[in-house]
Amino acid sequence: MPDRNQAIELKLLIEAIYLRYSYDFRDYSGASLKRRVLLALKQMGCESISELQRRILYDAQAFMELLQFLTIPVSEMFRDPSYYLALREQVIPVLRTYPSLKIWIAGCSTGEEVYSMAILLKEEGLLDRTILYATDINPRSLERARQGIFNIDNMRQYTDNYQSAGGKHSLSDYYTAAYDSAIMDKSLKENVTFADHSLATDSVFAETQLISCRNVLIYFNKPLQDRAFGLFLDSLCHRGFLGLGSKETLEFSGYAERFEAFNKQERIFRKL
Repeated sequence: MPDRNQAIELKLLIEAIYLRYSYDFRDYSGASLKRRVLLALKQMGCESISELQRRILYDAQAFMELLQFLTIPVSEMFRDPSYYLALREQVIPVLRTYPSLKIWIAGCSTGEEVYSMAILLKEEGLLDRTILYATDINPRSLERARQGIFNIDNMRQYTDNYQSAGGKHSLSDYYTAAYDSAIMDKSLKENVTFADHSLATDSVFAETQLISCRNVLIYFNKPLQDRAFGLFLDSLCHRGFLGLGSKETLEFSGYAERFEAFNKQERIFRKL
């Protein structure tokens, strides 16, 4: 019975969040949500999910704190380097044929993937004619992405990733070290538009040649995954590219027949 009551409390919390703040987590994976909410309970000093619900209903700051747990703002520059190498060697040559480019980084978190993409495009001579849309539902994560300031201790790993991804220079060419931080070069974000966008509730906003949405859909249930794939399909131009995370695939979705596997191993698909 306690587990059943907890499940009811969790459902009521997610519904309360939607009604009060218009953030829609109702079609996120239940097991994943439960883990995150239980972790939030400990960190926020609540005895029950019902107590947490009461707090976030009447305290917007408490909700913002909870949102950090619900959206998992964790990222890494050039994460899965072979993915970026595949983009560089196989996708970029196609993108180079367009006079101008629009690329959407969906679920950009704190921006590591945005700056990775910008560096790749700069090295391939495409950044100046590209508009990058970087979207997320977490305003704190978006602000960190806009700032482009990362922990200097992470740069060693990021440098290894960059080199494995076919980097042509030194990653240190793209940031300035200051105290405990690495400040990314401002030129990398001149063509970046950071914006609040929810794959659960919002619609298409631009025609794009490439969408990179990595390690986001694993937290959605199948109906919400299909909604996201529908948005991506509508946003992509004819023969546009979609890049997913290493544990994500289009193959069993309602949109499987609208895409082909361009690089199956790296989860890069192309709109038919």
